[in-house]
Amino acid sequence: MSARSRRLGYPVVIARDARPALRRAIRAHAGACVVLCDAQPDVAALARTIDRRLPLHAFALQERRKRLLYVERVLDVLAASGADRMTLVVGVGGGVASDLFGVAAGLYMRGIPYMHLATSLVAMADAAIGGKTGVDLRAGKNLAGIFRNPVAVFAQIGALQTLPPRSVREGLAEIVKAAIIADPALFARLERLADVPFAQWPWERIVRRAVQIKSAIVARDPTETGTRELLNLGHTFAHAYERASGYRIRHGAAVALGLRAAGLLALRLGRFSRREQLRVVTLLSALRMPLCADVDPKSAFETMQHDKKRRHRRLRFVIPNAIGDVSYGVEAPKPDVLAVLREMSGPPQL
Repeated sequence: MSARSRRLGYPVVIARDARPALRRAIRAHAGACVVLCDAQPDVAALARTIDRRLPLHAFALQERRKRLLYVERVLDVLAASGADRMTLVVGVGGGVASDLFGVAAGLYMRGIPYMHLATSLVAMADAAIGGKTGVDLRAGKNLAGIFRNPVAVFAQIGALQTLPPRSVREGLAEIVKAAIIADPALFARLERLADVPFAQWPWERIVRRAVQIKSAIVARDPTETGTRELLNLGHTFAHAYERASGYRIRHGAAVALGLRAAGLLALRLGRFSRREQLRVVTLLSALRMPLCADVDPKSAFETMQHDKKRRHRRLRFVIPNAIGDVSYGVEAPKPDVLAVLREMSGPPQL
């Protein structure tokens, strides 16, 4: 997929090697260009191949460092490099890079153009799409950030070959989420692929469909005042698990836990069937994603109190009604939420 997205208003290029398209976009830009990348060796090596004449700055990134302090470090690098309002920033890396570099580009001189070369499945299918960037505060996940569209996004499908299976599964959790939200056919396809080695998956098609699902929802609600909350299916639980574990639980694993938890809450509220919850849990298990949370339920619940979707200090959840049909803005009694958090401490009982 390389044409300009009618829904998003900017191009999303999905290709085994997206660098030729990225190079053309850089050449078409009237100003200077600075490349920022994750210092992880495979990512940094890829970033250097974009154009060796461009200045490149690498940062050691991880969720624990997705903080305002690191945003300031990126801003200082941009200033020291002489970047001005016409300077194009090209970010290279996964979801943390997309968030951190996107925030920095949006803040520097009140906003300079930004492109992202996505090297992880999380970034390709979710984090780099939609113009929502954020960093963490002590109180919780992504509580500081901005909405600002990139100039373009490039998904480097070939980079998936360099990822360990755990990282691929992290991205798959977001793709399972997209399927539950809007595409029963995609969910069924994931069920069929679950036992197939990752090297044989049709990644371009899978990523393209995930991007289409997210793009359609973002187009209806760019700044998350309503229906864009659908994309947070499972994330109220997921962010709580990440934060309460001190980020020992990585984002993709937390999303998988959150999908199971959202289904359990939907069951308690009489909105979801046990048969479909079994399908969700079976798929997550087949993809070797975690299903049990080693986190104190009360700590997780306390962390939830800082969730961005709260209104009037009330927690609101995104929960499934059926595979392909979800609801947002759902309030749930505290005893039900705590019961789900306790049930998540053990294996599924269906």
